[in-house]
Amino acid sequence: MFVQTEITPNPNSLKFLPGKKVSNSGPYEITSKDQINNELVRNILSLKGVQGVFLGKDFISVNKSDQTKWDEIKHIVISFINDFYIDGKEFVIDENIKPEQIDLDEIEQKIVKILNQKIRPAVAKDGGDIKFKEYKDGVVKVQLQGSCSGCPSSTMTLKQGVQNLLRHYLPEVKEVIAI
Repeated sequence: MFVQTEITPNPNSLKFLPGKKVSNSGPYEITSKDQINNELVRNILSLKGVQGVFLGKDFISVNKSDQTKWDEIKHIVISFINDFYIDGKEFVIDENIKPEQIDLDEIEQKIVKILNQKIRPAVAKDGGDIKFKEYKDGVVKVQLQGSCSGCPSSTMTLKQGVQNLLRHYLPEVKEVIAI
């Protein structure tokens, strides 16, 4: 098995592509070993300097601290991924994770639709995800995950990309902020 890696706009995040399905449950972010009982994720989170793991449909993003160098951990993460799939496992996670059910008004439904159709696919290419959290008084609050979390360019992406796109389609939107 050959695990490829891709750099992301976040220098502290690297995208690992095992060439297999990773999450059969949608995007999933883990920042503590106590959050999940999965051998691969727990092993990666055990590495010195690793701060989070994000599971996409077909990729794993790993976030590290500034003090840790990729040369120190990249080959170990690849080895963990190889061992996991060589053991015959099909997915890293295949749980039935239910998204938070919240009642959305018409404008919120439109915001979520635009995020899902136009923004999330682009963000996933960079190893991350964006989730709608709230809309109030013209302000959209979103949560950035994976490579996007803590990325130096995420503010620019949020303002010039997400905010401009939402304002183009929905004049009611005045601002987008990350929480």
